[in-house]
Amino acid sequence: MRVFVTGSTGFIGTELVKDLLAAGHQVRGLTRSDAGEDQLRAVGAEVLRGDLTDLDSLRRGATGMDAVVNLAFNHDFSRFAQNSQDEIKAIETLGAALEPGKLLIITSGIGITAGAPGQPRKETDPPLDSPAIPRRPEQAAAAFADKGLRVGIVRLPQVHDTRRQGLVTMLIQIARDKGLSAYVGDGSARWAAAPLEPVAHLYRLAVEKTGPGITTYHAVDEVGVPLRGIAEAIGKGLNLPVVSIPADKATEQFGPFGHFASLDMPASSEWTRKALGWDPSGPGLIEDITNMKF
Repeated sequence: MRVFVTGSTGFIGTELVKDLLAAGHQVRGLTRSDAGEDQLRAVGAEVLRGDLTDLDSLRRGATGMDAVVNLAFNHDFSRFAQNSQDEIKAIETLGAALEPGKLLIITSGIGITAGAPGQPRKETDPPLDSPAIPRRPEQAAAAFADKGLRVGIVRLPQVHDTRRQGLVTMLIQIARDKGLSAYVGDGSARWAAAPLEPVAHLYRLAVEKTGPGITTYHAVDEVGVPLRGIAEAIGKGLNLPVVSIPADKATEQFGPFGHFASLDMPASSEWTRKALGWDPSGPGLIEDITNMKF
């Protein structure tokens, strides 16, 4: 298959491009830098210069392809609303450039999925529809299933190795800046997690196996890691005190990230594992935090 990948030189995209090429697929990768061009050419991928806000580059990238995988997103939380709108426009542009029967895979998140309080989110749970969360990639992609595209939705947990750990990377920087590693309340809120390489492999399986209509996948290995344990691992790595803070102080400690710092985000991937034959393995989130170079 010919696959266009946005975010192709990013954290997950780098691994996905290699996995797709190793499986015999042809890859066109979007990049905005000379270093990205060099990286893509070195592994045998086609290069397209552009970025998520350059809609013309997205149209050119998707045209003539069998599948598109959208991995790009700007995680600057000070511009979260604008970045969310940019993502919606990008998905609409990519979907419109694909012919009926082709595949559009977009990236969503466990944290923007609705579910029963205290229960792991499932693939059948709908996306959140809340003014507090402007990000709506699933809603943007869903319209294209009615226009004849196959649509795959990959919901990400905290994806990790010893370099990066999803939102935990932000917690680490905040702890450095504040001089302490904090958690909210009793720290029992949980975040689902998965190692980097199995997550990239899931995307490749989704490219190969997604059928008609809309299919939702959960790229989850660990159902839920308590935030107190995450804070303790960060505190140990940085040699900083670990403290509990009340919910009304979350914004004071975490800034624009405060909403996520107390959000309970466990998730199941039972259906995904069966549907794709996906069997994730690798270190847990706490293990990777413990082994990282602080």
